[in-house]
Amino acid sequence: MAVSLTEKAEFRLRAFLRSSASDNNDTKKGIRVSVQNGGCSGYEYGLEITSKPKPDDLVIQQGNVLIYVDAKSAPLLEGVIIDFVEGVMESGFKFTNPHASDTCGCGKSFKTDDGTPTGIPCK
Repeated sequence: MAVSLTEKAEFRLRAFLRSSASDNNDTKKGIRVSVQNGGCSGYEYGLEITSKPKPDDLVIQQGNVLIYVDAKSAPLLEGVIIDFVEGVMESGFKFTNPHASDTCGCGKSFKTDDGTPTGIPCK
C-alpha cells in the first residue's frame, strides 16, 4: 500500500471531507497526496481535498476516506504513514516516510539519498 492513515488521521480527514462537502452524494471526494520539489529539505508533501481524481492517480480507500496518490509521487510515498497530532505547541498532519534520509524541523519536507532537489531555506 502506497500510503496509510492512522486512526486519528482518518477521523480528522473524514471531518474535513464532511465539512467541505457541497453535495452529500459526492462519492469521489477524497484527499490527494503528492510530493513536490521544494521545502527546506528538497521535497515537500502536498495534501489537498478533491473530488476530481486525475486519470493517472492511484486510488486507495482506507475506512471511509478515498486517497488519491499522484502517480509521479507514488515511489516517494510508498510506505508513508500519515498521522494527526494535537499538542499545545502544534497540531496537524505528520508524515512518517521510510524513504526519507532526513527531514526538516517542521516535518513538512524531506530528502532522500537518491537525487533530492536542492532545498529552499525556511523563512
